[in-house]
Amino acid sequence: MRKPKLPPGTPDDAEVAFYDALQHADIDRLMACWADEDDIVCVHPGGPRLVGHAAVRVAFEALFATGGVMAVPERIRRLDAGHCSVHSVVERVSLAGDDGIKTAWVVATNVYAKTAQGWRMVAHHASPGMQIEPPEVSTPQAMLH
Repeated sequence: MRKPKLPPGTPDDAEVAFYDALQHADIDRLMACWADEDDIVCVHPGGPRLVGHAAVRVAFEALFATGGVMAVPERIRRLDAGHCSVHSVVERVSLAGDDGIKTAWVVATNVYAKTAQGWRMVAHHASPGMQIEPPEVSTPQAMLH
């Protein structure tokens, strides 16, 4: 994977930089993808809402204690609205276990804002992982939420 230069010129550049840093357990490059705002938000699968740069950094440092996270964004849907870009992605996560490599699927939302330093992540929200690739639903279904 290419090593993008920061500041990212587009939200897509910011996303590539985020996932590359995630895969390589590079906390400094990963945190450079985030906006320097007190109200950035991150929710890891099944975890609490982390608010602020320090909370987000501590959580990723703990995650990186065992190495990088082999998460690859796929099936990206983008909604660009001026200085904000929302990306809905399906992350293919490779997990090493005693019986080889397994794949989990995580649905995530990444929100990027155009700042004075370039495009930066302001929110990342990831669902709990699934063993099967989630379907793409485009027809209305009854939902409780």
